[in-house]
Amino acid sequence: MKKEKLHIIGAGLAGSEAAWQAANMGVQVILHEMRPVLSTAAHQTDKCAELVCSNSFRSDDAVYNAVGLLHEEMRKMSSVIMEKADTHAVPAGGALAVDRERFSSSVNEALKAHPNITLERGEVSSLRDPGWGHIIVATGPLTSDALSTEIQSLTGEESLSFFDAIAPIVYMDSVNMGAAWFQSRYDKVGPAGTGKDYLNCAMDKEQYETFIHELTHAEYGDFKEWEKNTPYFEGCMPIEVMASRGIETLRFGPMKPVGLTNPHKNGSSYAVVQLRQDNALGTLYNLVGFQTKMKYGEQQRIFKMIPGLENAEFARLGGMHRNSFINSPKLLDSHLRLKTYPHIRFAGQISGCEGYVESASIGLLAGRFAAYEILGKRDHPVPPNTTAIGALLNHITEGANKETFQPMNVNFGLFPTPEEEYLRPRQPNGKHKKLKGKDRKKVYTDIARDNLDAWIKGIDG
Repeated sequence: MKKEKLHIIGAGLAGSEAAWQAANMGVQVILHEMRPVLSTAAHQTDKCAELVCSNSFRSDDAVYNAVGLLHEEMRKMSSVIMEKADTHAVPAGGALAVDRERFSSSVNEALKAHPNITLERGEVSSLRDPGWGHIIVATGPLTSDALSTEIQSLTGEESLSFFDAIAPIVYMDSVNMGAAWFQSRYDKVGPAGTGKDYLNCAMDKEQYETFIHELTHAEYGDFKEWEKNTPYFEGCMPIEVMASRGIETLRFGPMKPVGLTNPHKNGSSYAVVQLRQDNALGTLYNLVGFQTKMKYGEQQRIFKMIPGLENAEFARLGGMHRNSFINSPKLLDSHLRLKTYPHIRFAGQISGCEGYVESASIGLLAGRFAAYEILGKRDHPVPPNTTAIGALLNHITEGANKETFQPMNVNFGLFPTPEEEYLRPRQPNGKHKKLKGKDRKKVYTDIARDNLDAWIKGIDG
């Protein structure tokens, strides 16, 4: 008997990863992408896995950082997203950042070349096609209106929404290097870096206070009616919203001066704007943490107040778009299946995880879970919640409060607390010492690494 096909809606990071995993397990996948037939307010191409916001996958430190640990776990599970990210990495200090054009192109080509994947273009507006036995909805934060209505009809739930924002990108050759300089915070060397991976633009106290005043008194785009009561996501806050919370807020956020030394002036800087390389050629740099809803003319006027960017030319200005997600802890089971329609799974940002890598990791699991069912096997074992990918899965399916659910980046707060003997090891003098800071984080990653290896061995065995 011919095996059922898996229909995946959305070829973003989660959908692309889900397709790759299921196809590699021998399942025939139909990957549906509405672009270019129907575009969005944020995408610029029709390629799979296009990055519409930052080009950073954040920290690649797998010992002391939860997202770095997630990178490592996905690499162990043959993630196409991580493979192509590593191939097209650009310098970014301790972070993993990519050339966004080369990254998406390589993912796109890999999917098109896979014998078990068929890429179909066009909008999917219904999930009730009688011929579709297994479906993964991975439409991300920009789900079309028609499909959003269908999801609401199936779940009986109003979609929750928040704003996501895009940071401006400048041309490197327009930056004044008489004021700017290259340095990673604390000179940290990352997976593709040298310790001098960020462009830094320093401000003194007077420049900073003037900048904040202009930022909080600028002209901003009007909100549409449906946008007015939509909350922002704390992990991608517009720069002007942060500034409105207090004059010192940015100095303890994206403009913090710690770990940086200005070679053009003696002494420490009062505030520093950092720009991160956005492509492999090093011709484009994005303003880190400078997502905004300012009108385009205001962006150019105010951002050119930053020392070093007086004559900056912008390849792209900032912008914002609505980001939608479902109440996953209420609607999904532990295998990402819709409880009322178990042949339908959700993955990626629409399932309530936040971040490129987090979205791809949930896509990875959804692809594997669906493939197991199609191949007639038992339920695919879920990863232990002591691992990064397992902790994230647990959060969006069981661990979060259904009444207050909000999207979440992976972090050690999602992990179960290790047993006391791990956190209070016996010292040579026979006494116990409570581990803190980096030592405590390493306990989490050591346990996760061991448990993931055992989990993978159990599946493969």
